[in-house]
Amino acid sequence: MALLQKKPEQPQVDFSRLPRHIAIIMDGNGRWARQRGLPRTAGHAAGAETFRTIATYCKDIGLEYLTVYAFSTENWKRPAEEVSAIMGLLKKYLLEAIDRMERDRVKMAFFGDLSPLAPELRALCQRTAEISRHYDGCQVNICLNYGGRDEIVRAARAFALDCMEGRADPNHLTQEQFGGYLYSAGVPDPDLVIRPSGELRLSNFLPWQSAYAEFYFTDVLWPDFTKGELLRAIAAYQGRSRRFGGV
Repeated sequence: MALLQKKPEQPQVDFSRLPRHIAIIMDGNGRWARQRGLPRTAGHAAGAETFRTIATYCKDIGLEYLTVYAFSTENWKRPAEEVSAIMGLLKKYLLEAIDRMERDRVKMAFFGDLSPLAPELRALCQRTAEISRHYDGCQVNICLNYGGRDEIVRAARAFALDCMEGRADPNHLTQEQFGGYLYSAGVPDPDLVIRPSGELRLSNFLPWQSAYAEFYFTDVLWPDFTKGELLRAIAAYQGRSRRFGGV
């Protein structure tokens, strides 16, 4: 007789106390595909569907901000076929998102240097961001060709230029002022950073913004990450005490 597997308990989440901003490192697509004898591109396709599901669910439960790590500055080192597949999936998603934005009322923004992208994809990103300015509601930030250290260096260069041209004073620089030079300017820092796939590192993801974030790690690979997994992460977050250096 087959043994019945015990289903994980439904996490107890207080939806009136959701984190304002959740950030997710979408990791494990390649391993998910390899476990099934599939090409890595199949893993990225499955991961794209998971992203669609989780982003929609975040909007439905009333989350204000969701930031996802889609493609890092280091990911260009991957095989050209894999990079092309990732960019193709992004193009497909953006085309579909533009068609549904009036209905879904989801805002989209991009963190990262978009200049190396193909002109068509870059134009789609710009169009999506432009349309988003007319909506209120959940904002999904897609980190694309993004690296945390690169972001900080770019911000430092921009601040230095402003100082040279008399628009800023280095003697009066504050953390809040410097934050205005980052890709995330105007967006509150993430309260919760989630990393699936069993890895226990940030991988150059939002290092400045995550200084006081809570971290949640799980062995679940990103294509298998469900709404229930998200709720488990939120429940764990709600069970913690955030003192920000106080007592």
